[in-house]
Parts: sequence; C-alpha cells; structure tokens
Amino acid sequence: MKPPFFNALVLSAMLAASAAHAHGEKTPPTASGPAPLRADGHAPISVMGEHRHKTGEVMLSYRFMHMDMDGYRSGTNRVDPNTIATTVPNRFFGLPMQPPTIRIVPTSMTMDMHMFGAMYAPNDQLTLMAMIPYITKRMDHITFAGPAGTTVLGNFSTKSEGLGDIKVSALYGLMERGNHKVHLNFGFSLPTGSTTERANALAPTGMLMNVRMPYGMQLGSGTYDLLPGITYIGKQGNIGWGAQLTGVVRTGKNNGYRLGNEARLTAWTSVQPKPWISLSGRIEAKTVGDISGIDSEMIGPSPTLNPDNYGGETVSLFGGVNLIAQRGAMRGHRFALEVGAPVYQNLNGFQLETDWTLTAGWQLAF
Repeated sequence: MKPPFFNALVLSAMLAASAAHAHGEKTPPTASGPAPLRADGHAPISVMGEHRHKTGEVMLSYRFMHMDMDGYRSGTNRVDPNTIATTVPNRFFGLPMQPPTIRIVPTSMTMDMHMFGAMYAPNDQLTLMAMIPYITKRMDHITFAGPAGTTVLGNFSTKSEGLGDIKVSALYGLMERGNHKVHLNFGFSLPTGSTTERANALAPTGMLMNVRMPYGMQLGSGTYDLLPGITYIGKQGNIGWGAQLTGVVRTGKNNGYRLGNEARLTAWTSVQPKPWISLSGRIEAKTVGDISGIDSEMIGPSPTLNPDNYGGETVSLFGGVNLIAQRGAMRGHRFALEVGAPVYQNLNGFQLETDWTLTAGWQLAF
C-alpha cells in the first residue's frame, strides 16, 4: 500500500526536483558570513556514486532504505493466492512429499537496509567509494492444506537479518566542461552476505519444518559481481539534472545457482528555491534476469523456490528533497529523503510486486 503522502510528494517533486554536480560548489560569499552551501550538490539520495570529490576530501554517509511488497503479479497481470494455489504447477512435483500445485504462497514482504558509506578522493580525477549494508527481510505466507484445494491451513512468517554484500567502487572523471561532467563508475560486490539462511515453515501436512529460505530472502548473491556504470551531471543556475547507467554482472555460481544480471537507467532533475533546500524528481527503468541453476536445498511447493520466478522489468517514479545546514556546528551536514513507486512492472513467472520504496539519509564531506 502506498503511503498517504506519496502522491503529493511525487507531484510536487516532478514539478520541481534534486541535484547533480560535484560536492563543494558554493554560491559567492556574502557580507554576513561564509558562502552558502548548495543543497543540490548531490543527486537524489537513492542514486549511488553520482558525484566525485576534490583532492583529499572525505565523505561519510548513512542511508536507511525500506521496500514494501504486497500482492502477486505474473507478467503485467495481478494474481490472487487462491489462483496460484490451484493453477500454478509445483516445479518439484514428482519428488518425495511434493504436491502437484503450489501450496505455500507468500503474501507480503518488507526489506529494511542500513547502508554505511565512505568516499575518499586521492586526486581530483579519482574518487574511491565503499558501501557496507546491514539488511533485515521479513516475509508473510499462507499455507494451504493437503495436496490440492483452497482450504487454508494457517499462516507463518520468516525473517533473515545480517550483513549484506559489501561494495567497493571507483569513480573516474572522463569529461568536465563548464557545468557538464561525466565520470566512469566501476566496482566490485563482495559475497559477504549469507546465502544459507534458514527458518521454520508450515508445511501443507501441518508439520513445522526448518528449511533453507528462498533466494529472495537470502542476504547476499554468493558471487563476486562486477559493477560497471557511467554518470552524467549538469547544472544551470538553480536547475540541476543528471543521468546514470549502471549494471550488475554476476560471475561464478553459489550453491549451484547464479542470480540474474541487472541493468538500471535513471535520470533526474532538480530545482533549488533556496541554497539550503532542493526538490527532486527522478525516473528509473530496470531490468533483471532470472536465476540460472538451482540450490538443491531450496525445494518445496512455493513460487519463491522456483528460479524462473525471479527477474523482470520495472519503471518507477520518485520524488525527493535535499537539505543542507548552513551555520554553526551542523554546517555541511546534508539530510535527504526520496520516496518512489513502480508505474510499470512486467515480472517473470509469479512474484510479489513492489508497492513503494523509501530512502532517507545523512551525508557529511570534509
């Protein structure tokens, strides 16, 4: 369900917007004090690696990210749990204790991520970046009784929590002409997140079984992943804009499987009515491949255990705000918020659809 303030925020943000030129740009000094810092010095808080720093500069950051998923979709069509339980084949039918159709149907999922980041610029051309995530995932399920039918046996929830995959990246400047800048993004994702998380699940027989949780509930990819990308940012007066193309290229396999590759294209625009505040609007298109291979311990009558039920295409809209303190001990501290929701989802197989996302964060450069 979308938060009640979502439509108003997106509407106002799309009429305005937030940022994209390198940190440290200031308006001219005033007689009353130091030069004002610009709130639009960074892109919307959800966009990573969008700005470089000056030689010797360090930036610390914290982001809180929330995602809410509720209801099922196959392709572009919504599907209810009863239809899934009576018409969708169980990929593992024929193995011991496996019924012909789906009997365990997730109904909702949330993910909360705490992302701690640091950036350092050894010179004006190159900025280094590291991101450390701590993730909590929760999923609610319906279990249908027996091998067929729509009789509900009960409900249960599962949870995974811990360190995610650590990412290290470099931002290398390619072009800087006036207020137009382009840099290359390149990095690695390290397999520090667990891929063997377990939980108790209610089986269609009524037994409570301890099983390995499905792919989407694990905390990491289990593989060393490449993170290529390219970013453009521009500014004219109090209007800013930018675009970024990034990807995730999976390498190797983990427990017999590999998550799908990803490609993401986003573009944003911003307006800064005052130096301390900017408003942003952003659009993002993303494609994710399905899972190749299978984990031999992820077997059961649930759509989340079928590797074909992962990946797809989404287009989302976002609205946000950037704030930066101008005086006193808080000068330079940046606070930001961005809220978004998909406007188009075409999902592989049968999957929970994303309802809305939120990112809030703090940044400080020195």
